[in-house]
Amino acid sequence: MLIDSHCHLDFPDLQSRLGEVLAAAQAAGVGRMVTISTHVECFDTYRVIAENHDSVFFTTGTHPHNAAVEPDVPMERLVQLSEHRRCIAIGEAGLDYFYDKSPRDVQQRVFRTHIAAARESGLPLVIHARDADEDMISILTEEMRQGAFGAVLHCFSSGEKLASAGVELGFFVSFSGILTFRNSEEIRRIASTIPRDRLLVETDAPYLAPVPHRGKTNEPSYVSHTARVLADVVGVTESEIAEITTANFYRLFTKAASADGISKGTPDV
Repeated sequence: MLIDSHCHLDFPDLQSRLGEVLAAAQAAGVGRMVTISTHVECFDTYRVIAENHDSVFFTTGTHPHNAAVEPDVPMERLVQLSEHRRCIAIGEAGLDYFYDKSPRDVQQRVFRTHIAAARESGLPLVIHARDADEDMISILTEEMRQGAFGAVLHCFSSGEKLASAGVELGFFVSFSGILTFRNSEEIRRIASTIPRDRLLVETDAPYLAPVPHRGKTNEPSYVSHTARVLADVVGVTESEIAEITTANFYRLFTKAASADGISKGTPDV
C-alpha cells in the first residue's frame, strides 16, 4: 500500500470528480490520503470529505498564503478542531517568501501559533517552506527549545541545510512529483541523504503532477510515480519504498495508526 500524505481533495479540479479520483487511487494501490487544510474556516469541508470516505484523513490549519486572511486564529481553536477523530495533524502552515501573499511577519506569527497547537495537541505539524530556509530553520530551532513537537517538511524543494536541520530536529521529509522532474537533480540528491525512516511521499494534488503526467491535473493515484523515482534514488525496490513510506506515515501520524488499528506504527503491508 502507498499513502498520499498530502493532497487537496477539496480543490475544484478534484472535488468535482471525487468518486473517480478515489477509485483511481484505490486501483493504483493508494490506500490512504490526507486532504490538507489551507483555511481553518473551511474545516467543515475537509471534515465531510474525511467522514464520507474511510481512505481519507484531514488536517486543520492556515496556509501561509492565507495568513493575512486568518491572522488571529487562536492556538486553542486549532487544538479544539484537531480533536475530531479523522483530523490527524495541524497545518499546513509555514513560510512562503516566493509568492509573499501574506506579510512575512504575519506568516511568522501564524506559523508559531500552529507550532504551539502541534505541541499542545500532540499532533504533527505539516510544514510549508518555500524560499525561506534561514527563517524556517531559526524559528523551528527556537520553538523546539520551548517544547518538542513532531513535523513533516512537505513537498520538499528547499536546500540541503533545511533538510539536515529538519532531520536533526526529528522531522520527516516528504517528496512530491518535483522529485521526478528532469531538472530536479539536486532534490534527488538530497532525497538520497534522508534516513529511510524519515521518508514520505505525496502528490500535493492537484498541483505538481509527476512525470509522465506533468502538465496535467495531479491526483493521488499518481503518487506511485514519485514513489518509483524515490525507490531508485534510495536504492530499494518499489515494494520496499511502499513499505518504508507507509510505515513512516503511521509512525508520524499516530492518530491515523490508531484509527486503522495499527500498533507501534508498523502496518501489515
